[in-house]
Amino acid sequence: MMSSKRQRPVVAALLATTMMGGLSAVPALAQDAAQPAAPVPAVAPAAGTIRSISVVGQQRLEPDTVLSYTKLRIGQPFTQESLDQALRDLYETELFADVQIRNDNGALTIEVKENPVINRIVLEGNKRLKEDKIRPEIKLAPRQIYTRSKVRADVARIIELYRRQGRFAATVEPKMVQLDQNRVDIVFEISEGPKSKVRQINIIGNDKFNDGELRSQMVTKQSRWFRVFSSGTSYDPDRLAYDQQKLRQFYLTEGYADFRVISAVAELTPDKQDFIITYVVEEGQRYKFGDVKVESDIRDLSGASLTKTLPMKKGDWYNAKQVEDTVDTLSQTAGLFGYAFADVQPDFNRDKDSLTMGINFRIANAPRVYVERVDINGNTLTQDKVVRREFRLAEGDAFNSFLVKRSKDRINSLGFFQEKLDIEQKPGSAPDRIVLETNVQEKSTGELSLSAGFSSLERFIVAASITQRNFRGKGQELRTSVNYSSYSKSVEVGFTEPYFMDKNIALGGDIYRRDLNSFRYLNNNDRDTTYKQTTTGFQIRAGVPITEYMSLALRYSLNLDDVSLDEDTYYTNGACDPILAGRYLCDAIGKRTTSSLGYSLIYDNRDNRIRPTRGHNVVLSQDFAGLGGSVKYIRTRFNGSKFWPLGGGFIFSLSAEGGYIHSLEGERRDASGALVDKVRLTDRFFLGNPQIRGFDIRGIGPRIKRYSLIQDPDNPGAFIRNNDNNNTRDDALGGKIYYLARAEVEIPLGSGAREMGLRPSIFVDAGAVAGLRDPQETRFGGFCSLTPLPNTNNPALAPVRTTNNELGNCTGVAPSGYQAAYLDGTGFEEVYLGDTLKPRVSVGFGVNWNSPFGPFRIDIAKALLKEPGDDTQLISFNVGTQF
Repeated sequence: MMSSKRQRPVVAALLATTMMGGLSAVPALAQDAAQPAAPVPAVAPAAGTIRSISVVGQQRLEPDTVLSYTKLRIGQPFTQESLDQALRDLYETELFADVQIRNDNGALTIEVKENPVINRIVLEGNKRLKEDKIRPEIKLAPRQIYTRSKVRADVARIIELYRRQGRFAATVEPKMVQLDQNRVDIVFEISEGPKSKVRQINIIGNDKFNDGELRSQMVTKQSRWFRVFSSGTSYDPDRLAYDQQKLRQFYLTEGYADFRVISAVAELTPDKQDFIITYVVEEGQRYKFGDVKVESDIRDLSGASLTKTLPMKKGDWYNAKQVEDTVDTLSQTAGLFGYAFADVQPDFNRDKDSLTMGINFRIANAPRVYVERVDINGNTLTQDKVVRREFRLAEGDAFNSFLVKRSKDRINSLGFFQEKLDIEQKPGSAPDRIVLETNVQEKSTGELSLSAGFSSLERFIVAASITQRNFRGKGQELRTSVNYSSYSKSVEVGFTEPYFMDKNIALGGDIYRRDLNSFRYLNNNDRDTTYKQTTTGFQIRAGVPITEYMSLALRYSLNLDDVSLDEDTYYTNGACDPILAGRYLCDAIGKRTTSSLGYSLIYDNRDNRIRPTRGHNVVLSQDFAGLGGSVKYIRTRFNGSKFWPLGGGFIFSLSAEGGYIHSLEGERRDASGALVDKVRLTDRFFLGNPQIRGFDIRGIGPRIKRYSLIQDPDNPGAFIRNNDNNNTRDDALGGKIYYLARAEVEIPLGSGAREMGLRPSIFVDAGAVAGLRDPQETRFGGFCSLTPLPNTNNPALAPVRTTNNELGNCTGVAPSGYQAAYLDGTGFEEVYLGDTLKPRVSVGFGVNWNSPFGPFRIDIAKALLKEPGDDTQLISFNVGTQF
């Protein structure tokens, strides 16, 4: 009997691949229970005719199925070569772990051992990459036939996955655990290894620019301790090619038109932990612009006129980026005249002797294009008309690239779609026709917010709101909100129809109830409630466009205000006591009605009203109160902002605002008959956090500080001011005029931080509020005996309660022309501070975070310029409410 056998042992090497820089590959497959390999017997020459074929050892496969994989057939001749080929054919099916063919004078017996069935796939050792990231890369699956080639492929895919994460030292050892019924568990034991960093970047051949300048142009950075949060220090072979392109762009921008990267090599360090990257470059000579001109085959575009607008001039250093920008500008210019498919090609004339680069921008002839139709795709909730009415082009209009960009900006400003919105320009049914295809991806426009939090301004906060900014898919806005905090409560319902009766007229209204408990500081930390203001009212709004960027908004509002004080705390004998309440507070209480008509003139060309990156916004507003009601004033406000993209994701913005309120009422006096400011306390402007960071809420502007009086230790019987902050009260009075300015730079972060909604920024704030009627500098009050000095014609400057008028010869600190003694130490002195337009300035940084539990804003700001009486605050934050 002769037998032919090519046995592949179960314990076999799966992969022996060498990776970049000498990385060792995957170790051999191992089995929990090692089995000795069967010896391969010598095979004697065989030839003859096949008399019979039998198949033994199979479990799942039918004998005919096994035989079908070979070319052996009964009655056909066979040789040793044909038997060997049959063995190869059976092994190539990857269904068998072992195959033998025995020959007994033409009676062939094929003995097979089937590969096992996979019971499950197990991952061990993976910590940096979770199973949901690795599982999709594994092609093996339970109930499949185990094959070595599939295991090798899965190992390679897992290692490649780790390489993409920068872990080039990762290894994967597959193991097979034998089970009963010819089943196995496949275990991938993963050793992730450390993340491979870029230890050093070497540049050879650079003479004009040092290594540091060139490294700054690259996305890949050298691993250093101060880059612990940077993702650019990890080695990525794809990034290597990108950095070569960045180097070339930099040199071309500097005029080195012949620059090239000769080689870029990444070598693994001997400890197989990090990489060293070496670039060999050839800088070449620096070129200047030669003759630059524009030639146009389009009759509406004059080449000579366009040549005058070119940013580069003969003799300037050559700049490839400037050339690219010029091509884009010329294409956009052609688009403004309706030539959507104008072809602009720069022809270069390089003179290596004079080191000049002449450029001829050729604008090829093209037909003028008209809009055939506008297609809108992807909107399932939003009605087509909501998108179409934002288009500045309609079917049949001449194409205009500027109006296409304007349409895109307006659609983005709706806030209904993802930011990656684009309007594609596709050829129409004729050469002079174009189709504008808008592909939108809707995002959630309904917001249900239930939040609780803590604010440095208002302490405990509870807020609930429902807002639908795209109500019924018609672009309407419906909102309701309820807010409750330690110092304010409000309920509000509002609705806005942006296109009333399908006309470009916005119409909306609000109904609200707002309760405010104003407070003052008793010392550094404590506050107490002063007046309570309840406002019930409504507002009706309408807006109409004047031009593409300018609009007019009109509004009418009616408010019923009730300002009150706690009688147990601030009243004496049934009337408000200025000694207890403080200056101006008694004058503010009472009920009044404000009926006002206002308008706003708005100019807005920002690219996005929600997250602008360029453009500016200017608003002039005026409100006239006095159409009925008990309050009469004119209030004027102005605010403006401008945004610039600085490149690299940085956005710089400048904003400024200011306001003035002028009372139309006659003179007003307090209970003592003294003149008071005609603008009521609740109608004035207040300034502080969050408008100007670095200062506390209402921390800037006119205020009254009340100091307690204590006996002078050096002069018994006399009283002096107690300057301990724990014994002072601080009442902000607001002002009639204010201004505010801000400069801010938004700092970009990596993609991971952007997905989390983190937006840090640095800023400088400046502002002031002032303009009240200037009172006497100091007032006194308390339990005392008050005696006018002889021959003094001094009116009463403040209410001063006397408890013992018989003590006529007491002495002490008193207003000019008076002598007073405080019998029980309860006297006080009030000082008027902060009424100046001198700027208060602060500088700091902050972070916006759209956290899972609500918007979060934290600012750290230092007040650089302040005035006496101002209240500063280093850190402020808000959690769980809008900011």
